[in-house]
Amino acid sequence: MKRNSKMAAPAFAVLAWILWPVIAACLPNQIADEDAIQWDAICPIVYPIDQSASDHGVHYLFYGNGFFINTDGYLLTAAHVLSQLHGGQPHILLRPSAGAPRIVPATLVAIDREHDVAVLRVTPNPFAANYKVSSLALSYDRPLRDQTVLTTALLPSKPRDAYTLNATIETRSWGEVLDSEFSQLDKGKGETELFLFNHDIILGQSGAPVTSTGSHEVVGLVEGQWLGHDTLAIATAEQHTLGAILPIHYAIALLQQKHIAWHTSSAGSEHQENGGEQAKGFSPPAALSLVPAAYPSQSLFGGEVVLDALVDSSGRLADIKVVRGESPFLDKTLVAVRTWTFLPARNDGQVVDSRIGIAFQFPQPYVPPRTPTTHNYEDGSADSPEKNSAERGALPIVTVEPEYPSGTDVHGAVILSADISEQGRLDSVKVLRGLDPLTPAAIAALRQWHFAPGKRADANAISRVIVVFSFTRPVVAVRAQASRSSQ
Repeated sequence: MKRNSKMAAPAFAVLAWILWPVIAACLPNQIADEDAIQWDAICPIVYPIDQSASDHGVHYLFYGNGFFINTDGYLLTAAHVLSQLHGGQPHILLRPSAGAPRIVPATLVAIDREHDVAVLRVTPNPFAANYKVSSLALSYDRPLRDQTVLTTALLPSKPRDAYTLNATIETRSWGEVLDSEFSQLDKGKGETELFLFNHDIILGQSGAPVTSTGSHEVVGLVEGQWLGHDTLAIATAEQHTLGAILPIHYAIALLQQKHIAWHTSSAGSEHQENGGEQAKGFSPPAALSLVPAAYPSQSLFGGEVVLDALVDSSGRLADIKVVRGESPFLDKTLVAVRTWTFLPARNDGQVVDSRIGIAFQFPQPYVPPRTPTTHNYEDGSADSPEKNSAERGALPIVTVEPEYPSGTDVHGAVILSADISEQGRLDSVKVLRGLDPLTPAAIAALRQWHFAPGKRADANAISRVIVVFSFTRPVVAVRAQASRSSQ
């Protein structure tokens, strides 16, 4: 879906004409199921060619899809969909309650090209006018492996010659989530986590919502830029046609950054934790949406990164201090945490700023037999500025790498939330993101860690630490896969 700036509208028309047989093949998916998707929330991203209407309506170019996320007229789409306009104002196709579809302008509110997400707003607000519009709820929960998701999009019936009076096709594609991987979507920028599912992407679906078939909430956007050249794609290509989903996490981060509200019909336990249960006393920040960091492909020995960060009153990470960590692990960690979002801490019911500790561990590739490595930073950090600061999160001073389960080549991330007492004792562990069979190993390792307690107003205080274990494939599994590929 990404185009060179020299390509003009006729080139898109030719591609769309080639696409038509594929679109026609999707017609059976038009069977209505109003409980599965609210079609009125989805809107094609277009650009009008003519200023006045003909017998067929207004002639337009079609670029992709977007969807409304609240009743104030805000909608989400993929950033690369808008890049095809080369600086021109985006428009969307809306359906009035009565009469022909109309093309209305939209304003670009925010864009994150690195993670391929953009926020638009339609003014005047179509929810206050006579349009058939609705909004979709966003999910805080990531789709799990083998979970069925639904991709929905609106495509013009005649892509190479689209008019507002022509029919619009509702396409539905069901698929199972296979795995996740990291990909560089914007050249020279950081890596973005994507979910892969067993369905190919049709031209024009980029930016469309991907919903959970269970909750009907949006778990991601269709990612049309992904080319599928990574290891996982090669390994599964013989069995599946692959497509990619951009997790809604990156959109939530952008919305929170711009203080834009979004609708959700459910929330995880962490979201409910700060919702008013503790009216008195202090309750630490609660994770709202987190992603791990990509394991550096060039690393042979693993690494660790420890950060001390402020969760401000809006729930965003600010004033991120690096306690430990070096490139390439630090670079990838900072790309990830800058998109993290939280519900802020509360003290006696009032929202307050609060510091938390963040630890990323990248265990070295497993080569059996190997004893898990222990890292002791207690002596080296005794006089560190962070440890002696009047305000800081709890910091790990002794860490232990997990024991990699034998007989598996699973790779990925486990994210845990740990509460650390005033004495530096680990009081509780909560799984924010699990991955069997690695989750038990990560929890067992974390319970062997030692911490320096957090501080508030220069006194030891209860504090929260987010710990991310990023596992790479075992060396033995990588060698076996390479051997099979060479045969």
